[in-house]
Amino acid sequence: MAEPGNDPGPGDALEGQVEQWRSYLRRRGTIRAVDVEELEDHLRGQVAALRTAGLSESEAFLVAVKRMGALDAISNEFAREHSDRLWKQLVIGSSGAAQSVDGTRIETIVVFTLAVAAALAIKVPELFGLEWGAADMPFYLRNFSLFVLPLLTGYFVWKRRLCGRTWAWLALAFAAAVVFANAYPFETGSDTEVLTALHLPIALWLPVGIAYAGRRWGESAGRMDFVRFSGELFIYYALIALGGGVLVAFTMGMFEAIGINAEPVVQEWLVPCGMLGAVIVASWLVEAKQSVIENMAPVLTRLFTPLFALTLLVFLGTMVWTGAGIDIERNALIAFDLLLVLVLGLLLYSISARDPEAPPGGFDLLLVLLLVSALVADAFALAAIGARISELGFTPNRVAALGENLVLLGNLGWSTVLYVRFLRGHGPFASLERWQTAYLPTYSVWAAIVVVGFPPVFGFG
Repeated sequence: MAEPGNDPGPGDALEGQVEQWRSYLRRRGTIRAVDVEELEDHLRGQVAALRTAGLSESEAFLVAVKRMGALDAISNEFAREHSDRLWKQLVIGSSGAAQSVDGTRIETIVVFTLAVAAALAIKVPELFGLEWGAADMPFYLRNFSLFVLPLLTGYFVWKRRLCGRTWAWLALAFAAAVVFANAYPFETGSDTEVLTALHLPIALWLPVGIAYAGRRWGESAGRMDFVRFSGELFIYYALIALGGGVLVAFTMGMFEAIGINAEPVVQEWLVPCGMLGAVIVASWLVEAKQSVIENMAPVLTRLFTPLFALTLLVFLGTMVWTGAGIDIERNALIAFDLLLVLVLGLLLYSISARDPEAPPGGFDLLLVLLLVSALVADAFALAAIGARISELGFTPNRVAALGENLVLLGNLGWSTVLYVRFLRGHGPFASLERWQTAYLPTYSVWAAIVVVGFPPVFGFG
């Protein structure tokens, strides 16, 4: 901890020390922002008690930090404390302070109300003659994210107690999304309709992030917390989906045993309603059980980074050896871009779990190899897209793929530069984190351009 300066007043000196301490804790992967706030409240209480006992602010701060123990001890204490936080919220017990129990009970009610609302929202269009099925499926695909993401955003607006001006802007963003998803005269099954269905969730993930981070969206640490949340949500949702698949199989099997076909109920109710309600529940579980799942993501990152690096190297070697080009059909490009996004996800989670003050190591070299491989693969994809455009002209799919790969190229390229600078000792590791978190809105902005601009430009076809 740095010594306070001589120029600031006593209050300013204490605030500077607390800010340094808070910033250090926020860089640790095992402690989340909400945990840091709880620890800060405890620290300030200790300082106030010591000040009352006659210590100066600087003395009180140093003694309070010493009493709280080393960071690793605090992390372990929080991991143990939070390991049962989920069960405290799922099964409300009578122990603990009444105010805490009341707050937990209220949040539980709010979450399950929103989950039920999301599950039922997808059935509302049936009241207007739009059936969940093949004929009206394009409508449901365009609007799928709109059935749940506004409710998820509302949960974070309520939980973070955001001001009226913020939630008004967020509501305006979702209202605009409703208009652009439904007002355009799409040709059924057209490329622009499919692109809208694919890109609208990406565009709307930005308002979700702003609500999640709240007042800390302008900070790199706040945006990095949202990155962690997004990855953890994916993990939890995948686990819930696996459990849901088992539930569906058992449900159909049991009813089939008594001669009843449960497939229509499963397809029309259980699957679509469960898919949406699970988003709210999984988000709540991430909030409730933060420390344990945060330790999972870095482990998965360590496991899959070498595998993805090897896969990309084999892919590039095979492509060069055989002389085969990259297929730029829509499905192939989606799969290829998802691979590049996964590479960025591995990078982001590696950044979030790494101590920025630690020196470069072998895993850093592996990440640079992964980045360079992804960068080369993206360059090959861009060359293939450019060649097809010059040969056959512009189409919505080709232009969307071109833009997305250019956005990925920018992120991968500068990330590689910053990482190499760090390895060579010419730049701090923190600059890589700032770049990644500052670049996040670019993806949502491009997705919004595709949703808003592509349909009229390409004649809704």
